[in-house]
Amino acid sequence: MILDCQHITKAFGINEILSDASFHLEDHEKAALIGPNGAGKSTLLKIIMKELPMDDGSIVLAKDKTIGYLAQHQDLSGERTIYDEMLQVKADILELEQRIRSIELELKHLSGEELENRLAVYSRLTHEFESKNGYAYKSEVVGVLKGLGFEEEDFDKEISTLSGGQKTRVALGKLLLSNPDLILLDEPTNHLDMNSIAWLETYLLNYKGAVLIVSHDRFFLDRVVSKIIEIDLSHVRTFQGNYSDYSYKKAMVREAEYHAYMNQQREIKHQEEVIAKLKSFNREKSIKRAESREKMLDKVQVLDKPQEANVEMHLHLEPRFISGNDVLTVEGLTKSFDDQELFQNLDFEIKRGERVAIIGNNGTGKTTILKILNQVIAPDTGSFALGSKVHIGYYDQEHHVLHMEKTIFEEISDDYPTLTNTEIRNVLAAFLFTGDSVFAPISTLSGGERGRVSLAKLMLSEANFLILDEPTNHLDIVSKEILETALKNYTGTVLYVSHDRYFINQTATRILDLTNQKLVNYIGNYDYYLEKKDELTAIYAPEESQEAAAEEASETKMTWQQQKEEQARIRKQQNDLAKVEDAIAQYEARDKEIDAEFALPETGLDVAKCAALSKEKEEIAIELESLYEQWEMLA
Repeated sequence: MILDCQHITKAFGINEILSDASFHLEDHEKAALIGPNGAGKSTLLKIIMKELPMDDGSIVLAKDKTIGYLAQHQDLSGERTIYDEMLQVKADILELEQRIRSIELELKHLSGEELENRLAVYSRLTHEFESKNGYAYKSEVVGVLKGLGFEEEDFDKEISTLSGGQKTRVALGKLLLSNPDLILLDEPTNHLDMNSIAWLETYLLNYKGAVLIVSHDRFFLDRVVSKIIEIDLSHVRTFQGNYSDYSYKKAMVREAEYHAYMNQQREIKHQEEVIAKLKSFNREKSIKRAESREKMLDKVQVLDKPQEANVEMHLHLEPRFISGNDVLTVEGLTKSFDDQELFQNLDFEIKRGERVAIIGNNGTGKTTILKILNQVIAPDTGSFALGSKVHIGYYDQEHHVLHMEKTIFEEISDDYPTLTNTEIRNVLAAFLFTGDSVFAPISTLSGGERGRVSLAKLMLSEANFLILDEPTNHLDIVSKEILETALKNYTGTVLYVSHDRYFINQTATRILDLTNQKLVNYIGNYDYYLEKKDELTAIYAPEESQEAAAEEASETKMTWQQQKEEQARIRKQQNDLAKVEDAIAQYEARDKEIDAEFALPETGLDVAKCAALSKEKEEIAIELESLYEQWEMLA
């Protein structure tokens, strides 16, 4: 065991965040700390790191073990470059290297016993240098920086010039390079693109130490962790397995707790009715029996009614009217900023009812596409056209659609003046804003709270074409699942940018990958994208070094529409093949059942049954022959 936390209690004023919380981590274990926003996850990490005092309890880190911590927000500063800042972690190796080089210069001028003594020191230092992986420290630093999404031209940028997200990535890189026995990570994927998240997953899976992660990224948790530590209404409960295992077990536990509570309540009510009836007889024996039952009832430990982890927001998206079938047509879209070309000659279409996700690395121009479609910025070249009766609802990750100087109530009432005060309060209550909280200025809200206000406005818009920029940012897992359900039930059309792979897998019917300044189309969800990514990227968006080879195949290169049709054809063929295989399996299974029935003695004595089975067997043979031919064609 590397970390043992027992009976931790923490309150801020009358608000109890943690109550008698206990859990432990084994050596090399990868665990996640989850719970709704405000549950106390970051608070618990700070208590473990002794940045916050606890009111009660104990925390024990195994003897001689080191611990590292990545907070959500970093205050890195200074004039060092990114590369030099990373090298600070390797200060001991750099010092060793300097001492070794110094001795190498001395050796030329020494002899005899003095030479032998210095050679002995030199041998000891080089052995220590090798044991600390000194010969590979530069490649290790470069590998971590590239894995976290930095290009080599970024290495010389000064820390003071970096954005908050870039500083967090540098801090994460330093933490990983320091190689502590236990790593605490608070939302490590917030500022990473998909490639960097995938790299971090692999790094942590192979990491020799233990890891405790706070994250709302369910795909990430499914891949990395083998234990879930849940904070639920100030109490801590541990589940073995990844997030999907936890989700299933949690539902089972809640159902069992609810049934136990209801059964006990029924039994208590029954006993109270029996006691009242016995007392009504007004006989000595009946009264004594009633008193006996009362004593037994007093000894019952009454179960608390199971509570929901949080009051859920209620999101129902429904368009006011139906759009035409052609929702959006984009032709020849190109955009550059200064000397950097983000994308060129983008062509794509969106039809009514589609839910299309735009994905790609940070800085490729995904959000820029959405801003062009919302006429926030203009393209350099190209055009787009909306279809008949298309009404856009826009969700902006930076919440520029909100007015910082207004209160929450004013934000809704000014945009929807026909709503009564009661109707506005009901809408805001559905998004967890009640009482005086509706009069809080937008400028004072957290990212998650601003997101809920934006979602409330989106719901009220009754738009039939939703354009969403990172809609799951700052949402906890419960809120993400509510949004997923709302989008899947939505009868309009959706175009969104997201790096939340679990969310994409649940909601997307099509994916557009913005890579190498081009869009690659995938008719399916994120799992399908992963399956086809390398193949389709090489065909439709090769890197510059591959352009020459791609030019040779230009005659056979498909148009955008042909690409969509071909992928749709392949997907249909795969689905048809699966259906045929299922049918074959069912008929073959029934054929074996008939053979088994023929082998029974009683069947031989039943002429009518034998005839019916023979007829069914002939029909199965005809069906199977047809299915085998279909399978051969499809396969």
